[in-house]
Amino acid sequence: MEKNEFTKKKPFLICVDSDGCAMDTMNIKHEKYFGPLAAEVFGIENQDEFLGIWNRINLYSTTRGINRFKGLVLALQESIVNGEEVGDISKLVGWTETTPELSNDSLKRMLEASPSEDLEKALDWSNRVNVGIEELAGKDAPFPHVKEVLAKLHEVADIAIVSSANSGALYSEWDRHSLMPHVDTVYGQEAGTKAACIEKLKAHGYEDDEVLMVGDAPGDLSAALKNSVLFYPILFGKETFSWKRLSNEAVNNFTNKTYKGEFQDSVINEFDELLKQYS
Repeated sequence: MEKNEFTKKKPFLICVDSDGCAMDTMNIKHEKYFGPLAAEVFGIENQDEFLGIWNRINLYSTTRGINRFKGLVLALQESIVNGEEVGDISKLVGWTETTPELSNDSLKRMLEASPSEDLEKALDWSNRVNVGIEELAGKDAPFPHVKEVLAKLHEVADIAIVSSANSGALYSEWDRHSLMPHVDTVYGQEAGTKAACIEKLKAHGYEDDEVLMVGDAPGDLSAALKNSVLFYPILFGKETFSWKRLSNEAVNNFTNKTYKGEFQDSVINEFDELLKQYS
């Protein structure tokens, strides 16, 4: 399978996020690599406070699942307000606000065009995170029932991974757990925002109610809404229940075109209420 190469084969499309949605990798990645390495690279003094900020932004709030670079900026900005000396991060902030591609390759190009210490640190951090994530090989796993549910969904719909993780990690993790046979295409961070990826996929000939985004974060819901397609939440802390309901209830509503309305409103309300507990 080549990245982003895709041909429509079925009347429906299901886009699935990876970390924290299909793969039980989100917490360990942030708690072991993303947060601690950011604190180390940017010279954070009060690391406990910073890690609390990091986990709230990236795991337990309405910014759950945010792109790694945007999450880094938010955590650094809050730490600066709290008195941390991390240096000038204006180039990094500007890049995250203007680049169409929040990836290591895009950051490298920006660094070559406009060298700065904050961009160098951000790239070093991101590279070190990627190395750390590779160390998880054999320790990562999909949530219970993901494999069999994906197989069932693939019988009626084309399946696309739409994730803000880098594509190399996606292929590695999904191949390792034999999930890739149930996937038709992979859109990682290099392909653009999730909203842009859904737009590209939708253009292959699907109507609004023929596309379902499955995700665990507000950004997944936002990407679906921007494209006027449907959304199903994987509730963090209730992943097993969520995948079972996707298989037993949601997919039937989706393929019968009765998903939009009462059913979708109820699952999104449930998702919103869960987020409010951490806001």
